Amino acid sequence: MAQGQNGVAGEHIADNVARVRERIAAAAARAGRALSEVTVVAVSKTRTAAEIKAAHQAGVRHLGENRVEEAAEKRPQLELPGVIWHMVGHLQRRKARRAVELFDVVQSVDSVRLARRLDALAAERDQALSVLIEINVSGEESKYGFRIAQRAELDGAVAEIVALPHLCVEGLMTVAPLCDDPERVRPVFAHLRELAGELQARFPQGTWQHLSMGMTDDYVVAVEEGATMVRIGRAIFCPPLG
Repeated sequence: MAQGQNGVAGEHIADNVARVRERIAAAAARAGRALSEVTVVAVSKTRTAAEIKAAHQAGVRHLGENRVEEAAEKRPQLELPGVIWHMVGHLQRRKARRAVELFDVVQSVDSVRLARRLDALAAERDQALSVLIEINVSGEESKYGFRIAQRAELDGAVAEIVALPHLCVEGLMTVAPLCDDPERVRPVFAHLRELAGELQARFPQGTWQHLSMGMTDDYVVAVEEGATMVRIGRAIFCPPLG
């Protein structure tokens, strides 16, 4: 149970944030990169307002939610200056309107139909919406996203999405398979990085500045392979083991 910004929860969250940043800095250095090139998106699903405020107090400025309903419940409880909200879970088209109202970035654009819907809703608000295109690199049936193996279909979808006038395509996102050894998913991250370079050359309408890949179990490897965003929940919010 959270005990507020100045209680036990706040203390372990601050320590966790510092530890995550240290590990990212070391991984980035190994890859010849800087810590400033990697954004930590704290995935706050199921977390209380007190826990989220503790993360904010520790310097977190990007928050990710998996469900529209949960974000809608939390945001009125939170007055957090400078926070950018990311939708990182699967987004159903029927919930797109609320998502556009709640989130600054939708990382999980996994179909052209969803992209068209988001574009239309952003147009109604006379705003541009930042999005990432979700790629299913591994081809797992349980994962959402465009399949990297179906390249012609993927390229056609990207061509249509980057042409939508109220969407700013800022890069790609993927969810790697769950593995005990993070080295086993290194090829997934490498493939996404390579794909981003190819798409940037073919479709310069997008900025292609972000690769959102890596979570608690594999974010170090993801940073070594070029991640600019890592989506981290447990490593920030859960108490250390032992």
